[in-house]
Amino acid sequence: MVQVLIKQLKIMNKIPKSIVFCGGGTGGHIFPAVAIANEFRSRFPEAKILFIGALGKMEMEKIPQEGYEIVGLPVMGLNRKAKLSNIKVVIKAIYSYFKAIGILLKAKPEAVIGTGGYASLPVSLAAITVRIPVFAWEGNAFAGLSNKLIRNWARLFFCGFGGMEKHFPKGNWIHSGNPVRLEIKEKADKVIAANHFKLDPTKPIIFVTGGSLGARSINDAIANGIDKLHNSGIQVIWQTGANYEIPKSIPKSVWVSPFLREMNMAYSCADIIISRSGALSVAEIMVTGVPVIFVPSSNVTDDHQSINAEMTTEQGGGILIPDDEAKEMLINQAIDLIHDTLKRESMKAALAILARPNATAQITDEIIKRL
Repeated sequence: MVQVLIKQLKIMNKIPKSIVFCGGGTGGHIFPAVAIANEFRSRFPEAKILFIGALGKMEMEKIPQEGYEIVGLPVMGLNRKAKLSNIKVVIKAIYSYFKAIGILLKAKPEAVIGTGGYASLPVSLAAITVRIPVFAWEGNAFAGLSNKLIRNWARLFFCGFGGMEKHFPKGNWIHSGNPVRLEIKEKADKVIAANHFKLDPTKPIIFVTGGSLGARSINDAIANGIDKLHNSGIQVIWQTGANYEIPKSIPKSVWVSPFLREMNMAYSCADIIISRSGALSVAEIMVTGVPVIFVPSSNVTDDHQSINAEMTTEQGGGILIPDDEAKEMLINQAIDLIHDTLKRESMKAALAILARPNATAQITDEIIKRL
């Protein structure tokens, strides 16, 4: 007990004056950073928190909405098909690296925390150059390019999955789990949550999400099977994403919208979830403990979504349906799972074991300890 108190006092005495977060491009990179930033802000309200992102990407809109300042860099991602266009990418990356050095020298942060995405690499390299400690988060079960390139210089990697010794040096990573926003962990009453979507809390509900941009295979499967779900007495919360045209004829048992801000409400009343398997989605599902059917995207680097899903389903926490089989299999699998109470209870138990609900606090503790 005395040793624990001494440890906590040491952590409390290290009060950072400035922290920089870098990364973005998708919600899977942005919201974990926001979760960690919120933890820092709650502990050290006087500390200055700055985000650095990529111009034109969603972080430039989302981060200010969360109450944080952000600076944009003209950095772009590699085009793995059109190699000649990558000359422009390299030029912008070099420019972004030098611009990041200037930003960091002005901000004088005690640490830079990278969460992946286009801006992470030039900012992390800039921080290493000017001797600012770099901490990096790797949410997927397969390390991304940015983290691979800084693997020998980052002070510590926080990993969403175990078994990452094949990607990072021994002793330089910990299995922290993935940061989840506080509102996701605070589940609402099921009746209140169902009423929020104008659904009946006494009937089964499926929450379908493909992320902010949507998932074509999932959306097409739901659109084709919506009447079958309705006739089976199953209700649906359907987040289509921005790039999908919602069918004109939708039963009253379906709540549908391109966007869904109140994610905690959907998690709170769902009996099962149908989802992609990006790192953030997997982490949120683990923490909420809702049985899941994963349909991994086939259009991601190194097929990391399939690896994420396999790491979860192998432990009994969900079902995996390949993207190209969703149209034929998804609806029947969802109906079967809704009616299989024992299987759903088994999945909930497995997810509870896999969940790391204190990931955000642990990550913050470890960063402060190493400053």
